[in-house]
Amino acid sequence: MSTGTKLRNIGPKSAAWLRQTGIRSQEDLESVGALAAFVRVKRAGFKPSLNLLYALEGAIQGCHWQEIPDERRSELVLAAGDEVAKLPLPKNKRMPAAAPVKTVHLDGEDEGDMPGPGYGFDDPSSSRDD
Repeated sequence: MSTGTKLRNIGPKSAAWLRQTGIRSQEDLESVGALAAFVRVKRAGFKPSLNLLYALEGAIQGCHWQEIPDERRSELVLAAGDEVAKLPLPKNKRMPAAAPVKTVHLDGEDEGDMPGPGYGFDDPSSSRDD
């Protein structure tokens, strides 16, 4: 990631993301770990896919990302889900405040009237399987 250093499995875009999060070398990646590096990228506001997580693990293990065993992939995905869930939502992704509730009355109904039997749902006590 520093000039002339290329991590296995890591393309230019991912390398730029990692540099911006302080990971600039194989040693940096190994000291941080694949999961923490992935979470740093997410926290920085980038939108990496799980392939980056596998690629980071592969870079640490010295293998192609597709060679990461399924069991290890599952561990990484579960751990990443837990860690990413702890991250605060970006301001533009927070839920908006709920709008005021508006009550609509149908013609002929008073505010206190309840709909009569047969309105919307069947009465389960009236159906019998004889």
